[in-house]
Amino acid sequence: MEADPLLASVEKSWCADPDFGSQERLQKARTGSYSSTASSGGWALGQEEARGPRLEEPNGLADNDLYVNQAVVFIEDAIQYRSIDHRVDQNSLQLYRWYYSDLCQWILNVTIFVNLALAFIEKPSSLTATSDVRYRKAAWEPPCGLTESIEFITFLTFITDLSVKSYLIGWTEFMKNKWLLCYILTLSVSMADWTVSVCFMCKEGVRIRRLLRPFFLLQNSSLMKKTLKCIKRTLPEMASVMLLLALHLCLFTMFGMLLFAHAKDSKVDAEWLRYFRNLPDSLTSLLVLLTTANNPDVMIPAYSYNRIYSLFFIIFTVIGSLILMNLLTAIIYNQFRGYLMKSVQASLVRRRLGIRAAFEVLSFHREITSCSRDQTACVDCDTFIKVLQKVKMDGYCKLTITEQATCCPGGVISAELFQKLFDELDKDPVRQHPPQPVYQSRFPQVLQIIGSHQYFDHLGSVVALANLLSICVVLMVDAEKSGSDRDDFFLGAINCFFILYYVLEMALKIFSLGIKNYVSYPSNIFDGVLTIILLILEIATFAIYKFPHPGWKPDMQGLLSLWEMVRLVNMFIVFRFLRIIPNMKVMALVASTVLDLVKNLRAFGGILVVVYYVFAIIGIDLFQGVIPNPRNASSSNDSSSNKTSECGTFEQLEYWPNNFDDFAAALVTLWDVMVVNNWQVFLDAYSRYSSPWSKLYFVAWWLVSSVIWVNLFVALILENFIHKWDRSYRHSAALTSSQQVEYHMTVQLMFREDLEEPTDEELLDRLHHHPHLHLSR
Repeated sequence: MEADPLLASVEKSWCADPDFGSQERLQKARTGSYSSTASSGGWALGQEEARGPRLEEPNGLADNDLYVNQAVVFIEDAIQYRSIDHRVDQNSLQLYRWYYSDLCQWILNVTIFVNLALAFIEKPSSLTATSDVRYRKAAWEPPCGLTESIEFITFLTFITDLSVKSYLIGWTEFMKNKWLLCYILTLSVSMADWTVSVCFMCKEGVRIRRLLRPFFLLQNSSLMKKTLKCIKRTLPEMASVMLLLALHLCLFTMFGMLLFAHAKDSKVDAEWLRYFRNLPDSLTSLLVLLTTANNPDVMIPAYSYNRIYSLFFIIFTVIGSLILMNLLTAIIYNQFRGYLMKSVQASLVRRRLGIRAAFEVLSFHREITSCSRDQTACVDCDTFIKVLQKVKMDGYCKLTITEQATCCPGGVISAELFQKLFDELDKDPVRQHPPQPVYQSRFPQVLQIIGSHQYFDHLGSVVALANLLSICVVLMVDAEKSGSDRDDFFLGAINCFFILYYVLEMALKIFSLGIKNYVSYPSNIFDGVLTIILLILEIATFAIYKFPHPGWKPDMQGLLSLWEMVRLVNMFIVFRFLRIIPNMKVMALVASTVLDLVKNLRAFGGILVVVYYVFAIIGIDLFQGVIPNPRNASSSNDSSSNKTSECGTFEQLEYWPNNFDDFAAALVTLWDVMVVNNWQVFLDAYSRYSSPWSKLYFVAWWLVSSVIWVNLFVALILENFIHKWDRSYRHSAALTSSQQVEYHMTVQLMFREDLEEPTDEELLDRLHHHPHLHLSR
């Protein structure tokens, strides 16, 4: 059920011996040394009675169904890269398939989402139009018991989820699984904290369970667990560079305090007064300079007095920002360089293990039912096809595997061939486009040739570019004009011309390719939908404001003014300009790489969601309400007045929406600090309004988000992008246009050349250590 280290070495035993013949295995089964029990749902040999009780030999229709269902579940585990270490008796298999059904997983995912989203609704509520303390109105607060009731329902779902998982893997495996043990602890603490909230009528000061909610997201994703494990493994190497950074910061802080000590000369004293008055201010100034957020502000007072002082700040920036920070990125990249490939390697082993387990189940079933005397274990094609029909998988993949299985010689499938059949799981089918219509007349044939030619697509891209340039020119001419002075005739006429071309282009393509062939191309769907939207908007514009003519004015005659209608049309035209991306090879490669990264790094993004959530909740508990309303005359802090505020401060920059008064505002504030532009403003403001110790919170967030997470993200992007870039050019150089790759690559297939296939002995050895499935070899 959970992500086990499949590649870890396990103790070799006689069960992994490939020379252990099927005849001996068959003989043991006939003599009753094979068992399938309801308690373990597995197999046991007489020599291994200590691992499972021995019952009478399985027989009958029910036992045949058990073998088939076991194989079905193992194949589905392989398809989804799941662990096969779960119960395999009949009842458990039914429960297992029910648990991993689309409906149950959808319910679980929705429950996790609802549980996390409660932070936006519960007190302090984020249901206001703005987070600015000057204009924010009182937010609607849910009555006591509303969010608590919803939360209790989510807890019931999580308890059910935990109970099912625990039962399916068994008590022994459950006690070894740290994630499930933490699952119990988290649910227990959350329920206890929920009970306290109900008893205190929702007036408790701190809700601990809010900090624990991201755990439910983590434990439900094996990829996020792998990512956390990799981050944990990288932390020791990162700690060495972080220590160098801390040493560098401390040394230059001492130098700075000595260099800019309090002096009689007011010009020299300016640097001390603003940035080096004491140790905390000095550390903060140089820490912010490490991110270059306050450069060159921190240097200007001393630099104005003597240009030699600039060397101090330049040397600090070169060593800290340009050397040590980039060295940290290099170390993280070196540690994470094989992250994705190792993850794919583990997934490959899981798939091979699940498929091999299905083969072993079906091969034993064949031996005891057909009394086969074959020396080599194999599976009947009919039985395999029967199993395959019950497996949940893509229809095209099931059809391909079935066709290959029916062609097997002798009507049997060996272990090697069994594995090869499922190589289709790593492939996506090439889209088969319907045939073009056939025209008899010469003129339609000429139109068909024009509409289906690739140069016609290039012409469409040129027209889209010309449309975009014309819009830019008109907008630049009318940029300084007010609405009453603007004449929309030229822009309206240009839009009419280009939209007419887009409509004719779409009609010609449909005529040339046929409607089914036309919609089989995603680029055509993209162009067609935008063209229809543009046509509808243009017709609506004509209906309200008539045809374009000199003196068109943006008078309001309906829901939108003429200018707003034209602007809406132009926005869709700009969006349509994206059609040029597939026609430019390098741009298409970059775009596809970005999309692949988004899909492959979802788990890494999930880690960031967890970190944001936890820090936002902590920020609310620490800083809720500390930023005063500057419109409040009773405010004790007179510096909140923008008229008397020092330049560059929180008040002068009007950063009032950046606060921790609700969950949504906290998320945006954390994002602003993560970008590190002007983050010294937040350090100064919250140290004044709350406590100087508040800097520790923001520095901790900077370390976790900007230093650790961003560098990890950059390392992963570099690895994936460089690998795909090199591989794409190797394939384009090796293949001609008529020999292009037959299948679109998945992530697993992309790394196939670098992956190591598990050996037969390793798979059997792993199956031998299955807690509920005991094999004879």
